[in-house]
Amino acid sequence: MGFRHNNVLHDNHFRKDWQSRVRTWFDQPGRKLRRRTARKTKAAALGVRPVAPLRPAVRGQTVRYNRKLREGRGFTLAELKEAGIGKKEARGVGIVVDHRRRNLSEEGKKLNVERLNAYKTRLIVFPRKAGKPKKGDSSAEDLKAVTTRAALALPAAFTHEAPRKITDEERKSEAFLTLRSQRSTARHDGIRKIRAAKKAEEEANKKK
Repeated sequence: MGFRHNNVLHDNHFRKDWQSRVRTWFDQPGRKLRRRTARKTKAAALGVRPVAPLRPAVRGQTVRYNRKLREGRGFTLAELKEAGIGKKEARGVGIVVDHRRRNLSEEGKKLNVERLNAYKTRLIVFPRKAGKPKKGDSSAEDLKAVTTRAALALPAAFTHEAPRKITDEERKSEAFLTLRSQRSTARHDGIRKIRAAKKAEEEANKKK
């Protein structure tokens, strides 16, 4: 704080009764015990359900973090469809659905479909009434199997390929020109189709 002109210097009073206002944190051991008890109570209430719902494996945003895989918000409708799971059914068996997310790569989509299929193989659905199993419930043999509540681990971020020699075809290929030509083709595809249709129509009229 700066002072200007011929004014009186500040004499602030900061020595007030701070001992009664200071925040203490002496209940850490008690909080730890309460959290542990709450976790046990929640686990008992869940029964044989997984502790956490299943979430997709997604890449982090930006160049800095996209090397890492992390858990996303929910699976896309396309991923669920390919795995043969309905969106209402998914919520009932502990799979989180995010209708806003879109698949931007075939590799990412394939990874999450494999994740869903692996979850389905491990999934045991107990019937609400033991004597009246419904469609989608596990068989009597599956119900006798050992259950686990461990979460499905994320796959490895990279699958390293074995070293190999670069082929002559790969040396001759130009990635930049290929990308630009594909982008141009996609951009002008609509107008080219319209021109081709008009040309075919004109030729048909001439023949008449």
